[in-house]
Amino acid sequence: MTKLNRFLYIFGLAASWSLATHASAVNLTGAGATFPYPIYAKWADTYKTQTGISLNYQSIGSGGGIKQIIARTVDFGASDMPLKPEELEKNGLMQFPAVMGGVVPVINVAGVAAGQLKLDGKVLADIFLGKITKWNDPALMALNVGTKLPNETITVVHRSDGSGTTFIFTNYLSKTSPEWKSAVGEGTAVSWKAGTGGKGNEGVASYVQRIKNSIGYVEYAYALQNKMTYAQLKNHDGQFVKPDDTSFKAAAANAAWEKAPGFYELLTNEPGKESWPITGATFILMHKTQDKPETAKEVLKFFDWAYINGGKMAEALDYVPMPEKVQQLVRAAWKTEVKDNKGTAIWK
Repeated sequence: MTKLNRFLYIFGLAASWSLATHASAVNLTGAGATFPYPIYAKWADTYKTQTGISLNYQSIGSGGGIKQIIARTVDFGASDMPLKPEELEKNGLMQFPAVMGGVVPVINVAGVAAGQLKLDGKVLADIFLGKITKWNDPALMALNVGTKLPNETITVVHRSDGSGTTFIFTNYLSKTSPEWKSAVGEGTAVSWKAGTGGKGNEGVASYVQRIKNSIGYVEYAYALQNKMTYAQLKNHDGQFVKPDDTSFKAAAANAAWEKAPGFYELLTNEPGKESWPITGATFILMHKTQDKPETAKEVLKFFDWAYINGGKMAEALDYVPMPEKVQQLVRAAWKTEVKDNKGTAIWK
């Protein structure tokens, strides 16, 4: 049983991925991305024990989180797809990264072990475009000399719902395949050229596990949780790398957060010999002008606590904590961007 699986078992999480709340003087609400739900749940449980403050986070997908924070029905939204600076400005929002992880291609091919199959961006894009339809296609064989690949049809599995995971995946494909960029592009939902859809990371994982000769993409934690067969990827520097904490951190190390307006920074196809090419951060969205400043301050206190105390918990669940220098940039942004309706800074 993996770290994440043990955690989900211990806390008895429902299939709806709804974080139960406890009665307390303060109850914080958030909604959005499914990818960070396990670590937000762990942080919330520990924070509740230490402070008595509850956090109710609904794991409804990045698109839902963006809609709910714009509508002010939650105290914060969460999205694996960062909003561009102009989108933040239009909606009166600010955003900051909370934690990082990776998206990995997963397969179900008899006789092929985890980390044995090698892929590059172009070949992966051609598979999801429906151009490469057999596992023993010459392009796959050229990357996998010495690996026996069957003469079987590839079944493509993708997300059926709006997803930040899909955004990270398609952003990577758009950077590595001009044809993908022009034919499909990037987004939380795209017009897929091949395959069948599964809802959530868990839906894609389930389909790939059940369908022989299939390929899909999931967050790294789900690949580990379900003991799935992942592929290696050729990165920006031409090196084949496996997904793990080291390769995620290597990708994050080259990110220029200080030069990214609104923290709009994507970690896909980053340079570095050890960098995993489909790395991404997940983001928190809040209104710049707060009608409930005390509640907003409590939200910021929670994530400040998570930055300081939550790193080891994140690593235990196979996430990568934000570097200290990024944490300091975020705190500086809180001081200047989050204010009450009189224009007074909430975070000091």
